[in-house]
Amino acid sequence: MKFQRWSFKRLSLLTIAGLLFVSTWWAKPSLGAVPQLDTIRVAIYLQLPGKYQVNTAAATFASAGGLTIGMSDPAGTASWLNIGANEQSRIAKDDYKVKVVETESFETALSAYKRLQALSGSGFITSLKKKGKTVYQVAEGTYGNAADATAAMTKWSADSTLSKLMGSAKAVIQGPFHLESAATYASEAEAVKASEAFSAAGVDAFVGVRKADGSASMRYSVFVGAAASTAELNVVKTAAGAAGSGLKTADNSAYLLERSDHTVTGKADSPITLYAFPINSAKVRIMPASDKPIKLTERSSRTYRGQFEVSEFNGKLAVINELPFEQYLYSVVGGEMMASWPLEALKAQAVAARTYALYQGFGFQIANVVDSVSSQEYQGTTTEKPSTIQAVDETAGEVMLNNGKLIEALFSSNGGGKTADASEIWGNSVAYLKSVSSPTDNSSEKGLYSWYRVVLPNKQSGYIREDLLTDSGQTNAAGVKLMTVNTDSSKVRKNPKVEDSISLVGQVNKGTVVAVLDKAVENNAMSWVKGPYTSSELLATMTKQASVTGPITSLQVGSTGPSGRVTQLLVNGQPYNVKYPDVLRSALGGLPSTLFKVDETAKVTMLGAKASTRTKTSSAQPMYIIQAGGKVSQADDNVIVMNGDSQIRATTKDPSFRFVGSGNGHGIGLSQYGALGLAQQGYDYSYILQYYYKDVTIAKE
Repeated sequence: MKFQRWSFKRLSLLTIAGLLFVSTWWAKPSLGAVPQLDTIRVAIYLQLPGKYQVNTAAATFASAGGLTIGMSDPAGTASWLNIGANEQSRIAKDDYKVKVVETESFETALSAYKRLQALSGSGFITSLKKKGKTVYQVAEGTYGNAADATAAMTKWSADSTLSKLMGSAKAVIQGPFHLESAATYASEAEAVKASEAFSAAGVDAFVGVRKADGSASMRYSVFVGAAASTAELNVVKTAAGAAGSGLKTADNSAYLLERSDHTVTGKADSPITLYAFPINSAKVRIMPASDKPIKLTERSSRTYRGQFEVSEFNGKLAVINELPFEQYLYSVVGGEMMASWPLEALKAQAVAARTYALYQGFGFQIANVVDSVSSQEYQGTTTEKPSTIQAVDETAGEVMLNNGKLIEALFSSNGGGKTADASEIWGNSVAYLKSVSSPTDNSSEKGLYSWYRVVLPNKQSGYIREDLLTDSGQTNAAGVKLMTVNTDSSKVRKNPKVEDSISLVGQVNKGTVVAVLDKAVENNAMSWVKGPYTSSELLATMTKQASVTGPITSLQVGSTGPSGRVTQLLVNGQPYNVKYPDVLRSALGGLPSTLFKVDETAKVTMLGAKASTRTKTSSAQPMYIIQAGGKVSQADDNVIVMNGDSQIRATTKDPSFRFVGSGNGHGIGLSQYGALGLAQQGYDYSYILQYYYKDVTIAKE
């Protein structure tokens, strides 16, 4: 539900006079009628095919007040380890990996790790002692079985750069099968000393920690080997020699296996501890030791309230932030709206976000919501501000109901002047999600530059920002306004916005005279222009969503819904059958909304003799121009045409397609910029909500 952040504009109350007719009835149902949630589970990393797939191989935590690491089971959560202030701890699965390199050179290990990164692999650099020397192991992956790890090993072994770094050694599979010392130790230091006998024998040895049976205390032991099968453990035991007589096969009950990890720091002398947990039902708990939040390095080093749970889910690492529900909203309101906006707009967002989250239930199986716009924007304490906290606190517990039930309180950045009816987006009607006028959406346009769409001397067209042009006071023979470029190397862009990731139409120098086609405000949440896209560019995205027979020579709006949003698109005259209308946004290269018009740039309809017409859609249909003196020539390039109303447009020889639209997001329910405009005009949050959501009651227990 993320929106783009733009400046806003104050509008007169007269702008919306007569449009805002909503009930201000405030009801307080009887106790027990309003759903509540004490804590919420937010998925930061989760593997849920078809719904949400954001993965990491490990999660690194720290807190200014220290951490407590423990394990959860049906009986509750037990604290296992205490971690010092600002000390980093990594959590990963003890699963199958490919050991690509083992070397005494950290530089070699680092090079192998960087190569894996370049190949999109999930690498780890760890170290341990062997025969009195420190060796570095570079492992890749987090695989659920030996077969998948073996397939990855074949891939990495085939890479010439990695092969050189491996030298004469071969990649091997590491697995979750271990030997464990029969003896246990009261401290980590004792276990480290006991592991030296195995290290001296040249086998991998690690410290493991478990909860002592029938006790709250922890016990340490030595884990030996990381085999892919029980059969391989016998080989490890033989290699351990005399020291191996005190080993047994490690059971798969809850444990944390400690390894020295250099992945995050990238330095040989700065390891942090990696705790690997067994791939069963283990749930690792990361808890703050004080009131300080927890930092998660892999998520842009954001800090979070509450606790974390790390487990395996669908073969990948699941990282869940569990925190008090109302505190979750502190962040969501700041992530979804600018904290500087009026308090009443923020309060409207708070109630909508609370209602939306409660409506989801456990929408992601082991989590209520996720931290992205697939649910609501949640960035931990990063987006909390005093104003967002105030907005949540002053509406604590308030939700929206329709016929006594929670509504799905959808919202988007900008309704484009008119919000969407649910049927326009997902094909089904919802009583409280109807289209309404949203004139204050243009609050997103305040302070933005205007851009002129111009024709260059080489007949190409594009946008130049207004401050780079000067009115010449002249027109051409057709009456088209002419302007002069006032700055050398002025950039001509495809769209009215500085977007360096999009190639330029060109550059022009001071003194260049250009013809003005039209004028538009800089792309923003209210109004925008995208394209032009060629047939091949559109095919690349459209074929991912539905069948298309190319090349695309015609792209037209087939039907629209109550708000004017496109509900059907015709490609070469045939319906483009997407799953539901909102899919058109991604199908057409990522359009901000479905409230758009299509400019078919190669399409020209010409009036001939006896009122006959002919339409050109591609270069396969030649077009001829009669010049002064009666000379006839074929138009082999871009042409500027004018209709009977003296409106001009730039056409192209070959088909391409521009999209001119309004709004940002699906457009259903609350328009955030609309809420901004209403709040600026003095309306309170209940009025705003009951304007955008029809026939709802704001309730609080």
